[in-house]
Amino acid sequence: MKEASSDAPLKLSAVRSRALVGRQRPPGDKSISHRALLLGLLCVGETTIEGLLEGEDVLRTAEACRALGATVTRGAAGRWSVRGAGLGSLVAPRETLDFGNAGTGSRLMMGVVAGHPIAARFDGDASLRKRPMRRVLEPLIKQGARVLEEHEGGRLPILLQGSGAPFPIEYLTPVASAQIKSAVLLAGLNSPGRTVVMEREASRDHTEKMLNHFGARVTVEPYNGSGRRIALEGRPNLRATTVRVPADPSSAAFPLAAALVVPGSDVLIESVMINPLRCGLIETLLEMGADITIENRRGESGEEVADLRARYSRNLRGVEVPAARAPSMIDEYPILAVIAAFAAGGTIMRGLSELRVKESDRLAAIAAGLEANGVSCNIQGDDLYVEGAGGAVRGSGLVKTHLDHRIAMSFLIMGLASNESVTVDDASMIATSFPDFRELMGSLGASFA
Repeated sequence: MKEASSDAPLKLSAVRSRALVGRQRPPGDKSISHRALLLGLLCVGETTIEGLLEGEDVLRTAEACRALGATVTRGAAGRWSVRGAGLGSLVAPRETLDFGNAGTGSRLMMGVVAGHPIAARFDGDASLRKRPMRRVLEPLIKQGARVLEEHEGGRLPILLQGSGAPFPIEYLTPVASAQIKSAVLLAGLNSPGRTVVMEREASRDHTEKMLNHFGARVTVEPYNGSGRRIALEGRPNLRATTVRVPADPSSAAFPLAAALVVPGSDVLIESVMINPLRCGLIETLLEMGADITIENRRGESGEEVADLRARYSRNLRGVEVPAARAPSMIDEYPILAVIAAFAAGGTIMRGLSELRVKESDRLAAIAAGLEANGVSCNIQGDDLYVEGAGGAVRGSGLVKTHLDHRIAMSFLIMGLASNESVTVDDASMIATSFPDFRELMGSLGASFA
């Protein structure tokens, strides 16, 4: 049974589980799914997407692509097709583009709209309306877009007027953010010149790789040591193609983590993206002593993919996670904090300011959830310290999710290995990124009530 989206909270508990055993493929990567739809929209011809994530966030992006002129259809077994309107030929949407909880979809689509002579109103749910948009809008304004209406503090709802000839700009991102970078590059696609984005720390590079996969000319060079300089030639001849979406490493993190902390577990997670800029969690877990092996490495649609085997790891130990690793695992800190609770000794996660502007204030939500279940932790500035219990987590707490799917899933995983059950106040939003979470975990042996 899929988690249904509803206005009514769906309280859910996880109880101590028997050993988790089996093999599963988590849903398609959310980042790749959003980008495949958007670039399909900007091509003339039919793009085929295999393994698209059919969570609510991505479906909102699909609906927005329809509103801008694409024909988007679902075939059998998660196979989707997008017959695009073509770069420079989008139509103005008649209705508001409602992105629900989809922060990535809304921000990247702002880049698409900014590069076309159309106006579009963007909106979302209560959670998305709290999230800042100004840092995405600022470079788009430099490219020629205009913000006709916005809510206080640069938040949704926003009415954005794009430009038919975006200015080619050079832009240094204020923080390592794939969403800012991607919005600028997507707006720059319809520019009559070269758009350049520079970042001091490398962020996820899915947009650059997928642009190349669709025929755009993108070059990437080192910048300022650990950063990158990305240059895009405007008005390319984008070609419709096939995109095979790998399993989302952020979703794979949940069965992987469960296997590490539930005694006797042995789980194989298939076809997971292992892009080096998304592997911060794996790197950290190996440092903690996790029994994880990477098997069957291969390439698909420009991304590196592999199978991950995770076994119960009795002797996990606390580590220090440097701030420089945050861009490669920003969505995985909630589940890392849960694993750290089962490790021996303290784990320090540094430089987590970005967690304060996610679906919730994730930093505060993580700490509150840990404390509710008997785990000692504290926040110092933008750092989180978790004192591991060496395998003995009390549980019994009620976790407030604040409409955040990753908080919900992380603490349900905690309940599978805790002495007592763990309950989340609302699991309904899990459908935004992992609609079959309960079914997949249940097939491995997990117990929910």
